[in-house]
Amino acid sequence: MWIDTHCHLDAHEFGDESLQVAARAGQAGVSMIVIPAVERGNFEIVRKLAHAAPNASYALGIHPIHVPRATEDDLALLRHLAEEAMADPRFVAIGEIGLDFFIPMLCEPAMREKQELFLREQLRIARDLGLPVLTHVRRSQDQVLKHVRQIRPNGGIAHAFNGSFQQAQNFIDLGFRLGFGGAMTFTRALQIRRLAAELPLDAIVLETDAPDIAPSWIHPGRNSPEELPAIGRMLAGLRGVPESEVGAATWRSALGAIPRLEKLLAP
Repeated sequence: MWIDTHCHLDAHEFGDESLQVAARAGQAGVSMIVIPAVERGNFEIVRKLAHAAPNASYALGIHPIHVPRATEDDLALLRHLAEEAMADPRFVAIGEIGLDFFIPMLCEPAMREKQELFLREQLRIARDLGLPVLTHVRRSQDQVLKHVRQIRPNGGIAHAFNGSFQQAQNFIDLGFRLGFGGAMTFTRALQIRRLAAELPLDAIVLETDAPDIAPSWIHPGRNSPEELPAIGRMLAGLRGVPESEVGAATWRSALGAIPRLEKLLAP
């Protein structure tokens, strides 16, 4: 019933428990977990993990936080591996990619320029392969939108969305869905909760970003894809609709955002 569209199941916080966590999530009703890569060092790790867990798939990309030490050779490797992985049904997207203008070091002019270079090249890889992108948009929604408009990948997800209604509509107009997770479970997160309650349900996907962005009931503990059904119930409560309606709608939305999931989830 549930799809976790963004979960770093390979993170060190899970230790050697990643497969057990995926299994428990499956027992809780999470039919698919999308595991995005963040740098060349974990490209193979996420691939192997997605093949080891029956309810997992993976994306390949270079996260903006890892751009400072990344090289153009990493981009060439990403393109090569992504082209090869098109034959792998568990490979579903390019991600996690994007821009981060929250961390001070990443806001320095040279680093902003490098981030944008890496984003543009990864958007081109996605466009050339007909893949969606999983985008990191922390304090950078308008800048990411600019590059998406220019390069036009095959849609995707604005992960951990926390922008304005206008920015949300701009992403939707470009064929994107908006990712919501643990942040909307906090009563003080007024803007995120308004967005989650009022945006079209078919534009929303659910995610945990585990082990990060833990929901209120386990904060500041380790987040897990096992929490996704409870996050879905929270969204249903915010919208005043049945849990089953949210589950079905976010499932369809996830398949719309990441079409290659459909074959993996076929009966």
